[in-house]
Amino acid sequence: MELLLICVCAWAIAQAVKVILFKINENRFDWRLFFGTGGMPSAHSATVCALATGVGLSYGFNSVLFDITTILAAIVMYDAAGVRRAVSRQATILNRLTRELREKYPRERVEKELRELWGHTPFQVFIGGMIGISVAILWLKVF
Repeated sequence: MELLLICVCAWAIAQAVKVILFKINENRFDWRLFFGTGGMPSAHSATVCALATGVGLSYGFNSVLFDITTILAAIVMYDAAGVRRAVSRQATILNRLTRELREKYPRERVEKELRELWGHTPFQVFIGGMIGISVAILWLKVF
């Protein structure tokens, strides 16, 4: 149960940072960002890195459990910065095409816009990972 709480805490911190950064950059709050995907930092990375670090600290960095959670973290982080980022770029292009079509055709003939913020830059993934690792170390070693 403790590892689950560590993961939830790391996720919540990463999501809260998104809301705070948006407030700083846009001078307004958007609480929907707390439950959304994409953006800085990666909550996916924070969660899986917290899990892998927590398992390593609890069961040993030479354990099979640590190996499994590290592989899981690598796959999730690769996906966040690769496949999901590509989906974001494609959504941006499709939305631009959709806006151009709306200029020529009635709005009801053209699909609504796609959500563009799905993936992360490698830097966002790295920062999310650092948040997860830090939360797990602080939780298990300091407190």
